[in-house]
Amino acid sequence: MSCLKIDGGKRLYGEIAVHGAKNSILPLLAAAYMCQGQTVLHNCPFLSDVEISLKILEYLGCKCERQGSTLIISPSNSNCFEIPECLMREMRSSIVFMGALLSKMGSCVMSLPGGCELGPRPIDIHIDSLTKLGAVIECNHGFLTCSLPEGIKAAELYLKFPSVGATENIILAAAVSNGTTVIHNAAREPEIEDLALFLNSAGAEINGAGSDTVVINGVNRLNGTEYTVMPDRIIAATCMMATAACKGRICLNNANKNHLIPIISILRDGGTLVDVSDSGLTVTSHFRQHNFGTVTTQPYPGFPTDAGPILVALSSVCKGTGVFIENIFDSRFHYIDELRLLGADIKTVGRVAVITGVKSLVGADVVSHDLRGGAALTVAALAAKGCSIIRKPCYIDRGYQKIEEIFGCLGADIKRTED
Repeated sequence: MSCLKIDGGKRLYGEIAVHGAKNSILPLLAAAYMCQGQTVLHNCPFLSDVEISLKILEYLGCKCERQGSTLIISPSNSNCFEIPECLMREMRSSIVFMGALLSKMGSCVMSLPGGCELGPRPIDIHIDSLTKLGAVIECNHGFLTCSLPEGIKAAELYLKFPSVGATENIILAAAVSNGTTVIHNAAREPEIEDLALFLNSAGAEINGAGSDTVVINGVNRLNGTEYTVMPDRIIAATCMMATAACKGRICLNNANKNHLIPIISILRDGGTLVDVSDSGLTVTSHFRQHNFGTVTTQPYPGFPTDAGPILVALSSVCKGTGVFIENIFDSRFHYIDELRLLGADIKTVGRVAVITGVKSLVGADVVSHDLRGGAALTVAALAAKGCSIIRKPCYIDRGYQKIEEIFGCLGADIKRTED
Protein backbone atom coordinates (compact mmCIF):
# COMPACT_ATOMS: atom_id res chain seq x y z
CA MET A 1 0.00 0.00 0.00
CA SER A 2 1.31 3.43 -0.90
CA CYS A 3 1.83 6.35 1.46
CA LEU A 4 2.96 9.97 1.24
CA LYS A 5 6.33 10.89 2.70
CA ILE A 6 6.69 14.59 3.47
CA ASP A 7 9.77 16.42 4.71
CA GLY A 8 8.07 19.55 6.01
CA GLY A 9 9.13 23.09 6.72
CA LYS A 10 9.71 24.16 3.11
CA ARG A 11 8.25 27.41 1.82
CA LEU A 12 6.01 27.18 -1.24
CA TYR A 13 6.87 29.04 -4.43
CA GLY A 14 5.69 28.72 -8.03
CA GLU A 15 2.53 28.56 -10.08
CA ILE A 16 0.00 25.91 -11.01
CA ALA A 17 -3.17 25.63 -13.06
CA VAL A 18 -6.14 24.44 -11.01
CA HIS A 19 -7.60 21.26 -12.48
CA GLY A 20 -11.29 20.61 -13.08
CA ALA A 21 -13.67 20.41 -10.14
CA LYS A 22 -14.43 16.98 -8.69
CA ASN A 23 -17.83 18.16 -7.48
CA SER A 24 -18.69 19.37 -10.98
CA ILE A 25 -17.34 16.66 -13.27
CA LEU A 26 -19.30 13.89 -11.53
CA PRO A 27 -22.81 15.30 -12.22
CA LEU A 28 -21.62 16.38 -15.69
CA LEU A 29 -20.80 12.76 -16.49
CA ALA A 30 -24.29 11.73 -15.37
CA ALA A 31 -25.68 14.46 -17.62
CA ALA A 32 -23.54 13.25 -20.54
CA TYR A 33 -25.30 9.88 -20.25
CA MET A 34 -28.58 11.63 -21.12
CA CYS A 35 -27.26 13.25 -24.32
CA GLN A 36 -28.19 11.80 -27.70
CA GLY A 37 -24.82 12.44 -29.27
CA GLN A 38 -21.14 12.50 -28.43
CA THR A 39 -20.09 14.69 -25.50
CA VAL A 40 -16.57 16.13 -25.17
CA LEU A 41 -15.50 17.35 -21.73
CA HIS A 42 -12.26 19.30 -21.23
CA ASN A 43 -10.29 19.92 -18.01
CA CYS A 44 -11.28 16.53 -16.57
CA PRO A 45 -8.99 15.53 -13.68
CA PHE A 46 -7.50 12.09 -13.10
CA LEU A 47 -9.37 11.20 -9.91
CA SER A 48 -10.48 7.85 -8.55
CA ASP A 49 -14.06 9.16 -8.26
CA VAL A 50 -14.01 10.12 -11.94
CA GLU A 51 -12.82 6.62 -12.83
CA ILE A 52 -15.74 5.12 -10.88
CA SER A 53 -18.19 7.36 -12.79
CA LEU A 54 -16.67 6.23 -16.08
CA LYS A 55 -17.10 2.60 -15.02
CA ILE A 56 -20.76 3.32 -14.28
CA LEU A 57 -21.20 4.89 -17.72
CA GLU A 58 -19.53 1.94 -19.40
CA TYR A 59 -21.70 -0.50 -17.45
CA LEU A 60 -24.73 1.44 -18.70
CA GLY A 61 -23.49 1.00 -22.27
CA CYS A 62 -21.62 4.24 -23.00
CA LYS A 63 -18.26 4.29 -24.71
CA CYS A 64 -15.75 6.40 -22.75
CA GLU A 65 -12.41 7.55 -24.12
CA ARG A 66 -9.80 9.69 -22.38
CA GLN A 67 -7.31 11.84 -24.29
CA GLY A 68 -5.23 13.55 -21.61
CA SER A 69 -7.54 15.85 -19.67
CA THR A 70 -10.33 15.44 -22.25
CA LEU A 71 -13.08 12.84 -21.95
CA ILE A 72 -15.20 11.72 -24.89
CA ILE A 73 -18.52 10.10 -23.99
CA SER A 74 -20.46 8.34 -26.74
CA PRO A 75 -24.13 7.66 -25.98
CA SER A 76 -25.55 4.35 -24.90
CA ASN A 77 -27.96 2.18 -26.87
CA SER A 78 -28.26 -0.22 -23.96
CA ASN A 79 -31.49 -0.90 -22.10
CA CYS A 80 -29.61 -1.27 -18.82
CA PHE A 81 -31.01 0.78 -15.93
CA GLU A 82 -29.29 -0.90 -12.97
CA ILE A 83 -26.00 0.16 -11.35
CA PRO A 84 -24.11 -2.59 -9.47
CA GLU A 85 -23.75 -2.20 -5.72
CA CYS A 86 -19.94 -2.47 -5.98
CA LEU A 87 -19.88 0.77 -8.02
CA MET A 88 -22.54 2.64 -6.04
CA ARG A 89 -20.71 1.97 -2.78
CA GLU A 90 -17.50 3.56 -4.04
CA MET A 91 -18.66 7.18 -3.85
CA ARG A 92 -21.42 9.39 -2.53
CA SER A 93 -21.97 11.26 -5.80
CA SER A 94 -23.15 8.11 -7.58
CA ILE A 95 -26.64 9.08 -6.39
CA VAL A 96 -26.89 11.71 -9.20
CA PHE A 97 -27.29 8.86 -11.68
CA MET A 98 -30.78 8.35 -10.23
CA GLY A 99 -32.13 11.51 -11.88
CA ALA A 100 -30.27 10.80 -15.13
CA LEU A 101 -31.51 7.19 -15.36
CA LEU A 102 -35.10 8.15 -14.57
CA SER A 103 -34.97 10.83 -17.26
CA LYS A 104 -33.52 8.58 -19.96
CA MET A 105 -34.79 5.10 -19.08
CA GLY A 106 -37.86 5.78 -16.92
CA SER A 107 -36.51 3.32 -14.35
CA CYS A 108 -33.48 2.69 -12.20
CA VAL A 109 -32.26 0.19 -9.64
CA MET A 110 -29.34 1.04 -7.37
CA SER A 111 -28.06 0.60 -3.85
CA LEU A 112 -27.70 3.46 -1.42
CA PRO A 113 -24.45 5.35 -2.16
CA GLY A 114 -21.17 5.05 -0.28
CA GLY A 115 -18.30 7.54 0.07
CA CYS A 116 -16.29 9.00 2.95
CA GLU A 117 -17.58 8.31 6.47
CA LEU A 118 -18.78 11.77 7.48
CA GLY A 119 -21.80 10.76 9.51
CA PRO A 120 -25.42 10.30 8.34
CA ARG A 121 -26.11 11.76 4.90
CA PRO A 122 -29.74 10.88 4.19
CA ILE A 123 -31.17 11.11 0.67
CA ASP A 124 -34.72 11.85 1.81
CA ILE A 125 -34.72 15.21 -0.03
CA HIS A 126 -33.76 13.41 -3.25
CA ILE A 127 -36.51 10.83 -2.84
CA ASP A 128 -39.19 13.32 -1.79
CA SER A 129 -38.41 15.65 -4.71
CA LEU A 130 -38.28 12.94 -7.37
CA THR A 131 -41.52 11.49 -6.01
CA LYS A 132 -43.20 14.86 -6.53
CA LEU A 133 -41.94 14.72 -10.13
CA GLY A 134 -43.85 11.47 -10.63
CA ALA A 135 -41.34 8.83 -9.59
CA VAL A 136 -42.38 5.76 -7.62
CA ILE A 137 -39.46 4.87 -5.34
CA GLU A 138 -39.17 1.85 -3.05
CA CYS A 139 -36.30 1.32 -0.62
CA ASN A 140 -35.76 -2.23 0.57
CA HIS A 141 -32.69 -3.59 2.36
CA GLY A 142 -30.47 -0.75 1.17
CA PHE A 143 -31.62 -0.86 -2.47
CA LEU A 144 -33.66 1.71 -4.39
CA THR A 145 -36.10 0.65 -7.10
CA CYS A 146 -37.43 3.63 -9.05
CA SER A 147 -39.92 3.99 -11.90
CA LEU A 148 -41.87 6.66 -13.76
CA PRO A 149 -45.30 5.18 -14.57
CA GLU A 150 -46.46 8.37 -16.32
CA GLY A 151 -43.16 10.10 -17.06
CA ILE A 152 -41.79 13.23 -15.40
CA LYS A 153 -44.50 15.55 -14.11
CA ALA A 154 -43.59 19.24 -13.88
CA ALA A 155 -43.81 20.51 -10.31
CA GLU A 156 -43.00 23.41 -8.03
CA LEU A 157 -40.64 22.17 -5.33
CA TYR A 158 -39.38 23.64 -2.07
CA LEU A 159 -36.30 22.01 -0.56
CA LYS A 160 -36.23 21.93 3.25
CA PHE A 161 -32.43 22.24 2.97
CA PRO A 162 -30.48 23.52 -0.07
CA SER A 163 -29.04 20.08 -0.86
CA VAL A 164 -26.51 20.10 -3.70
CA GLY A 165 -27.15 16.49 -4.69
CA ALA A 166 -30.93 16.83 -4.58
CA THR A 167 -30.81 20.02 -6.67
CA GLU A 168 -28.65 18.21 -9.23
CA ASN A 169 -30.95 15.17 -9.34
CA ILE A 170 -34.03 17.36 -9.89
CA ILE A 171 -32.32 19.31 -12.68
CA LEU A 172 -31.21 16.09 -14.39
CA ALA A 173 -34.63 14.47 -14.08
CA ALA A 174 -36.61 17.52 -15.24
CA ALA A 175 -34.30 18.69 -18.05
CA VAL A 176 -36.00 16.36 -20.55
CA SER A 177 -39.71 16.56 -19.75
CA ASN A 178 -42.97 18.32 -20.52
CA GLY A 179 -43.73 21.52 -18.64
CA THR A 180 -41.82 23.75 -16.24
CA THR A 181 -40.32 22.65 -12.93
CA VAL A 182 -39.31 25.24 -10.33
CA ILE A 183 -36.93 24.56 -7.41
CA HIS A 184 -37.19 26.94 -4.45
CA ASN A 185 -34.41 27.04 -1.84
CA ALA A 186 -32.15 25.36 -4.39
CA ALA A 187 -28.45 24.89 -3.68
CA ARG A 188 -26.45 27.85 -5.01
CA GLU A 189 -23.01 26.24 -5.35
CA PRO A 190 -20.99 27.08 -8.49
CA GLU A 191 -21.12 23.39 -9.43
CA ILE A 192 -24.91 23.71 -9.82
CA GLU A 193 -24.38 26.57 -12.26
CA ASP A 194 -21.76 24.52 -14.11
CA LEU A 195 -24.24 21.66 -14.52
CA ALA A 196 -26.91 24.03 -15.86
CA LEU A 197 -24.46 25.64 -18.30
CA PHE A 198 -23.45 22.21 -19.58
CA LEU A 199 -27.06 21.08 -20.01
CA ASN A 200 -28.00 24.36 -21.73
CA SER A 201 -25.14 23.85 -24.17
CA ALA A 202 -26.73 20.47 -24.93
CA GLY A 203 -30.13 22.05 -25.62
CA ALA A 204 -31.75 22.31 -22.18
CA GLU A 205 -33.56 25.42 -20.94
CA ILE A 206 -32.52 26.07 -17.35
CA ASN A 207 -32.58 29.50 -15.74
CA GLY A 208 -31.57 30.80 -12.33
CA ALA A 209 -28.86 28.25 -11.51
CA GLY A 210 -26.58 29.80 -8.91
CA SER A 211 -29.56 31.48 -7.22
CA ASP A 212 -32.04 29.98 -4.76
CA THR A 213 -34.72 29.61 -7.46
CA VAL A 214 -34.05 27.43 -10.50
CA VAL A 215 -36.51 27.18 -13.37
CA ILE A 216 -36.30 24.16 -15.69
CA ASN A 217 -38.31 24.32 -18.90
CA GLY A 218 -38.39 20.73 -20.11
CA VAL A 219 -37.19 19.94 -23.64
CA ASN A 220 -37.68 16.91 -25.88
CA ARG A 221 -34.03 15.83 -26.07
CA LEU A 222 -30.45 16.72 -25.25
CA ASN A 223 -27.77 16.76 -27.93
CA GLY A 224 -24.09 15.99 -27.68
CA THR A 225 -21.97 18.99 -26.74
CA GLU A 226 -18.46 20.21 -25.95
CA TYR A 227 -17.76 21.81 -22.58
CA THR A 228 -14.92 22.78 -20.22
CA VAL A 229 -15.27 21.84 -16.54
CA MET A 230 -14.93 24.69 -14.04
CA PRO A 231 -11.73 24.86 -11.90
CA ASP A 232 -11.87 23.16 -8.52
CA ARG A 233 -12.42 25.81 -5.83
CA ILE A 234 -11.50 23.42 -2.99
CA ILE A 235 -8.13 22.62 -4.53
CA ALA A 236 -7.52 26.34 -4.98
CA ALA A 237 -8.48 26.90 -1.33
CA THR A 238 -6.17 24.07 -0.23
CA CYS A 239 -3.18 25.59 -2.04
CA MET A 240 -3.98 29.06 -0.70
CA MET A 241 -4.18 27.90 2.91
CA ALA A 242 -1.10 25.69 2.52
CA THR A 243 0.84 28.78 1.43
CA ALA A 244 -0.39 30.68 4.48
CA ALA A 245 0.69 27.76 6.70
CA CYS A 246 4.09 27.16 5.05
CA LYS A 247 4.76 30.75 3.91
CA GLY A 248 5.90 31.60 0.40
CA ARG A 249 4.29 32.92 -2.77
CA ILE A 250 2.21 31.00 -5.31
CA CYS A 251 0.14 31.85 -8.37
CA LEU A 252 -3.06 29.95 -9.07
CA ASN A 253 -3.80 30.26 -12.75
CA ASN A 254 -7.49 30.12 -13.76
CA ALA A 255 -8.75 30.07 -10.14
CA ASN A 256 -12.13 31.82 -9.96
CA LYS A 257 -12.00 34.56 -7.32
CA ASN A 258 -15.80 34.71 -7.08
CA HIS A 259 -15.88 31.11 -5.83
CA LEU A 260 -13.27 31.80 -3.12
CA ILE A 261 -14.53 34.92 -1.36
CA PRO A 262 -14.75 33.35 2.16
CA ILE A 263 -11.22 31.92 1.83
CA ILE A 264 -9.78 35.20 0.53
CA SER A 265 -11.43 37.16 3.34
CA ILE A 266 -10.14 34.88 6.13
CA LEU A 267 -6.59 34.84 4.74
CA ARG A 268 -6.46 38.60 4.33
CA ASP A 269 -7.77 39.14 7.87
CA GLY A 270 -4.99 36.90 9.17
CA GLY A 271 -2.22 38.76 7.36
CA THR A 272 -1.82 36.85 4.09
CA LEU A 273 -1.71 38.89 0.89
CA VAL A 274 -4.12 37.77 -1.84
CA ASP A 275 -3.92 39.58 -5.17
CA VAL A 276 -6.74 39.02 -7.65
CA SER A 277 -6.49 39.31 -11.43
CA ASP A 278 -8.46 38.16 -14.45
CA SER A 279 -6.10 35.20 -14.88
CA GLY A 280 -6.23 33.91 -11.30
CA LEU A 281 -4.88 34.58 -7.81
CA THR A 282 -1.50 35.26 -6.23
CA VAL A 283 -1.06 34.34 -2.57
CA THR A 284 1.89 35.72 -0.55
CA SER A 285 2.73 34.94 3.08
CA HIS A 286 6.03 35.89 4.74
CA PHE A 287 4.99 35.88 8.41
CA ARG A 288 3.02 33.65 10.76
CA GLN A 289 -0.66 34.34 10.25
CA HIS A 290 -3.11 35.43 12.99
CA ASN A 291 -5.93 33.00 13.78
CA PHE A 292 -9.33 33.47 12.20
CA GLY A 293 -11.65 33.96 15.20
CA THR A 294 -14.84 31.95 14.64
CA VAL A 295 -15.82 30.31 11.35
CA THR A 296 -18.99 28.31 10.74
CA THR A 297 -19.59 26.14 7.67
CA GLN A 298 -22.66 27.10 5.66
CA PRO A 299 -24.17 26.31 2.26
CA TYR A 300 -22.74 28.44 -0.54
CA PRO A 301 -21.92 31.33 -0.50
CA GLY A 302 -20.91 30.64 3.10
CA PHE A 303 -17.69 28.95 4.15
CA PRO A 304 -17.55 25.52 2.43
CA THR A 305 -17.55 22.40 4.58
CA ASP A 306 -14.99 20.78 2.24
CA ALA A 307 -12.46 23.49 3.10
CA GLY A 308 -13.05 23.21 6.84
CA PRO A 309 -10.44 20.53 7.64
CA ILE A 310 -7.76 22.46 5.73
CA LEU A 311 -8.65 25.63 7.65
CA VAL A 312 -8.28 23.73 10.93
CA ALA A 313 -4.83 22.55 9.80
CA LEU A 314 -3.83 26.13 8.99
CA SER A 315 -5.25 27.40 12.29
CA SER A 316 -2.99 24.92 14.12
CA VAL A 317 0.08 26.99 13.23
CA CYS A 318 -1.45 30.48 13.49
CA LYS A 319 -1.08 32.99 16.33
CA GLY A 320 -3.88 32.94 18.88
CA THR A 321 -7.06 30.84 19.02
CA GLY A 322 -9.62 29.96 16.37
CA VAL A 323 -13.06 28.40 16.76
CA PHE A 324 -14.38 26.24 13.95
CA ILE A 325 -18.01 25.01 13.85
CA GLU A 326 -19.01 22.25 11.41
CA ASN A 327 -22.68 22.73 10.57
CA ILE A 328 -23.09 20.39 7.60
CA PHE A 329 -21.80 16.95 8.67
CA ASP A 330 -22.05 15.21 12.04
CA SER A 331 -18.77 13.28 11.97
CA ARG A 332 -16.17 15.30 10.13
CA PHE A 333 -13.58 15.51 12.92
CA HIS A 334 -11.87 12.11 12.48
CA TYR A 335 -8.77 13.90 11.19
CA ILE A 336 -8.32 15.95 14.38
CA ASP A 337 -6.84 13.06 16.37
CA GLU A 338 -4.25 12.71 13.60
CA LEU A 339 -3.49 16.46 13.67
CA ARG A 340 -2.84 16.11 17.40
CA LEU A 341 -0.16 13.52 16.60
CA LEU A 342 1.55 16.27 14.61
CA GLY A 343 1.47 18.49 17.69
CA ALA A 344 -1.72 20.47 17.10
CA ASP A 345 -3.55 21.85 20.15
CA ILE A 346 -7.22 21.21 19.38
CA LYS A 347 -10.17 20.60 21.69
CA THR A 348 -13.53 19.43 20.38
CA VAL A 349 -17.06 19.38 21.77
CA GLY A 350 -19.67 18.02 19.38
CA ARG A 351 -19.35 19.97 16.15
CA VAL A 352 -17.11 22.66 17.65
CA ALA A 353 -13.31 22.66 17.48
CA VAL A 354 -11.21 25.16 19.44
CA ILE A 355 -7.72 25.47 17.97
CA THR A 356 -4.86 27.13 19.84
CA GLY A 357 -2.06 27.78 17.41
CA VAL A 358 1.38 26.36 18.15
CA LYS A 359 4.64 27.82 16.92
CA SER A 360 5.40 24.72 14.89
CA LEU A 361 4.09 21.22 14.27
CA VAL A 362 6.36 18.17 14.25
CA GLY A 363 6.54 15.29 11.79
CA ALA A 364 4.54 12.15 12.62
CA ASP A 365 3.07 8.96 11.18
CA VAL A 366 -0.62 9.63 10.54
CA VAL A 367 -3.54 8.02 8.72
CA SER A 368 -6.02 9.60 6.32
CA HIS A 369 -9.63 8.60 7.05
CA ASP A 370 -11.42 10.64 4.36
CA LEU A 371 -10.73 12.93 1.41
CA ARG A 372 -10.64 16.39 3.00
CA GLY A 373 -9.21 15.15 6.27
CA GLY A 374 -6.35 13.62 4.27
CA ALA A 375 -5.76 16.95 2.54
CA ALA A 376 -5.68 18.66 5.95
CA LEU A 377 -3.03 16.22 7.15
CA THR A 378 -1.02 16.93 4.02
CA VAL A 379 -1.10 20.69 4.64
CA ALA A 380 -0.17 20.21 8.30
CA ALA A 381 2.71 17.89 7.38
CA LEU A 382 3.98 20.39 4.81
CA ALA A 383 4.15 23.03 7.57
CA ALA A 384 5.63 20.70 10.21
CA LYS A 385 9.29 20.33 11.10
CA GLY A 386 10.69 16.94 10.19
CA CYS A 387 9.40 13.94 8.27
CA SER A 388 5.77 12.80 8.19
CA ILE A 389 4.13 9.71 6.72
CA ILE A 390 0.51 9.91 5.57
CA ARG A 391 -1.06 6.52 5.13
CA LYS A 392 -4.08 5.65 2.97
CA PRO A 393 -3.63 8.47 0.43
CA CYS A 394 -6.24 6.63 -1.68
CA TYR A 395 -8.80 8.85 0.07
CA ILE A 396 -6.95 11.98 -1.05
CA ASP A 397 -6.82 10.63 -4.62
CA ARG A 398 -10.61 10.87 -4.76
CA GLY A 399 -10.42 14.66 -5.08
CA TYR A 400 -6.80 15.69 -5.77
CA GLN A 401 -5.00 14.74 -8.95
CA LYS A 402 -1.67 13.45 -7.58
CA ILE A 403 -1.39 15.78 -4.60
CA GLU A 404 2.34 15.03 -4.44
CA GLU A 405 2.73 16.65 -7.88
CA ILE A 406 0.51 19.61 -7.00
CA PHE A 407 2.72 20.56 -4.05
CA GLY A 408 5.91 19.12 -5.48
CA CYS A 409 5.88 21.65 -8.31
CA LEU A 410 5.57 24.38 -5.65
CA GLY A 411 8.79 23.30 -3.97
CA ALA A 412 7.47 20.94 -1.30
CA ASP A 413 9.44 17.79 -0.48
CA ILE A 414 6.60 15.29 -0.92
CA LYS A 415 6.83 11.85 -2.50
CA ARG A 416 4.55 8.86 -2.90
CA THR A 417 6.23 5.65 -1.85
CA GLU A 418 5.32 2.07 -1.09
CA ASP A 419 4.80 1.20 2.56
